[in-house]
Amino acid sequence: MTPESNPRLVFERLFGEGEHGKRGDNTKRRIQDRRSVLDFVLGSAKDMQQRLGAGDQDKLDQYLTSVRDIEKRIERSEQFAHVDPDIATPEGIPTSQLEYVQLMYDMMLLAFQTDSTRVATFVLGHDGDNRSFSEIGIPEGHHDLSHHQNKEDRIEKLAQIDQWYVQQFSKFLAKLDDTEDVDGNSILHNSMIVYGSGNADSNRHTHDNLPVVLAGSGGGLLTPQRNMQHGGQPMSNMFLSLADCMGVQDLERFGDSTGRLANV
Repeated sequence: MTPESNPRLVFERLFGEGEHGKRGDNTKRRIQDRRSVLDFVLGSAKDMQQRLGAGDQDKLDQYLTSVRDIEKRIERSEQFAHVDPDIATPEGIPTSQLEYVQLMYDMMLLAFQTDSTRVATFVLGHDGDNRSFSEIGIPEGHHDLSHHQNKEDRIEKLAQIDQWYVQQFSKFLAKLDDTEDVDGNSILHNSMIVYGSGNADSNRHTHDNLPVVLAGSGGGLLTPQRNMQHGGQPMSNMFLSLADCMGVQDLERFGDSTGRLANV
């Protein structure tokens, strides 16, 4: 699925366009329009199929496969057409990084709470993000500070930025913990949330000994509130273990995995 950084478009993708009370009807009309277009395309393709040679038949089959994928996505969308939370649609991307991060976290909470999706990824900052953090008194760019050259003042500012991000993540977890899921447990209890980055030492771009937070209990399958040292194992091993917890079957490898990560 194509990533989306605009909170308004994220909200409309989940719940539909318009005001509360009208989103369901708008979503149904949009889905019906898409179905009408697909029906027309499939009908035309079948008529054309009878007049094509073997080589063109293969190309048309590939095209029809992509059309059917879209059809499946529309069917999945229909499952959530009834969800219409009683809140205003976000206006767009806030100028404040604090407001933006909190809004995107709230969007994930709302998606989990309404069961619109149970899987989400949020990139807090891309690899070359050189955003300044004047809100906490740091005018320098984040990426520039990450190459600190072991200078104490730069390391201290980088630590303040990291602490700021963790504080926002902590608030998100607290909201998940305060929100009841359909089974009576908290959404946090039923979640598996990975927080971290691809670098351990940003100054040298090292990828060893990554600090990773795994929050939530996975519905009781994980044992939280521990600090574990797993040694030199690929992070993909952890993802394999989490896939097992999610009920994914017959997944022998993932990325550069060498096996399952035990004791999670």
